[in-house]
Amino acid sequence: MDFQLTPEQQALKNEFEEFFSEEIKNAPPNWSGNLMALFESDENWAYHRSVADKLGEKGWLSLPWPKEYGGREHSYFEQLLFNEVRAYYRVPGVDMWGPQIVAPSILEHGSEEIKSTWLPRISRGEINWCQGWSEPNAGSDLASLATKAVEDGDDYVLNGQKIWTSGAHRADHMFLMARTDPDVPKHKGITYFLTDIDKPGITIRELLFMHKKRDYNEVFFDNFRIPKKNIVGDINKGWYVTMAGINFERSMIGSVSELQGELEELVELCKGTERNGKTLAKDPLVRQKLAQLAIELEAAKNWAYYVSHLQSKGQNVPAESSAAKWFSSELTVRFANTVIEIMGLYGTLKEGSKWAMLDGRFEDMCQISLGITIAGGTTETMKNIISWMGLKLPR
Repeated sequence: MDFQLTPEQQALKNEFEEFFSEEIKNAPPNWSGNLMALFESDENWAYHRSVADKLGEKGWLSLPWPKEYGGREHSYFEQLLFNEVRAYYRVPGVDMWGPQIVAPSILEHGSEEIKSTWLPRISRGEINWCQGWSEPNAGSDLASLATKAVEDGDDYVLNGQKIWTSGAHRADHMFLMARTDPDVPKHKGITYFLTDIDKPGITIRELLFMHKKRDYNEVFFDNFRIPKKNIVGDINKGWYVTMAGINFERSMIGSVSELQGELEELVELCKGTERNGKTLAKDPLVRQKLAQLAIELEAAKNWAYYVSHLQSKGQNVPAESSAAKWFSSELTVRFANTVIEIMGLYGTLKEGSKWAMLDGRFEDMCQISLGITIAGGTTETMKNIISWMGLKLPR
């Protein structure tokens, strides 16, 4: 399939390139640009917010949306080009949930009141979301969630717990699912809520990752009230609202493009680093490893383009997007481990060590990358979706 850009698409991509190549110069010291870096310090968060305001003003967070909600009515392919360029330069500014998961769910299932209330704010980059889905006993089997929401006048009252809530300590809003009918099959008794979190009845506690940085949290609800007007879709049909948004999370072009930038830096490192009297770039084993990474990245990029192409045609692509997520997340693990093999013991040194190569980013990536094969849908779950919905195999 030919993904050659039209003149209009190329001009837009050039505009993205010009902006992000300059914006990365404003990054704080020690900015790594990885997926969770924006949560890890006040300086990183301030940088993220400053870029988000600029992107909101440009209308780049909502390129494919209708104009009445803050969009520019481009296709999803133009949004992919934006995500690709931004990730390549490792610039933040995009809430990883609002435009990619919450907004598609609202666009497909939200009432006109929900759309006009929430979408313009998301398009302006005003809202910092966190995701209230996973629970201690409901991760890959998300429909087993147990957080309860009980009707009380104009509100629902929530009690329960969420876990692995990325960025909850920085967020001001949450989208979540809660069980509103315990007496029906588990997929049919769940409702999708939007809420601000700066009010009584919610407790957020840190969960330190193994590299000792705070990305994740656990969240407790104790008679936490959400107005009925903040329900997306129909009561007890939140599972289907969720499915409308989740596939747009998984073209994975951002992850692929970020790795492409990392590969280019790695190649330059190999050209200028000697071992046993010759540069790493002249070592046939190193060259083979670099070539293999380049091939796999090109495959992942083309698959992401294909997913976006199908979405731009209005197709629902659960199997294709799951394949993209599976391949990309597993590729990130292989990429990180391969880089450490090439660097040797220098690759295991942490950020801040004077001997660390490429600022110790790959030591950090090695610790984070395995989690990526779980977060957002495990590899095993992706394979099941491909089998059931793509290949039509029996459950």
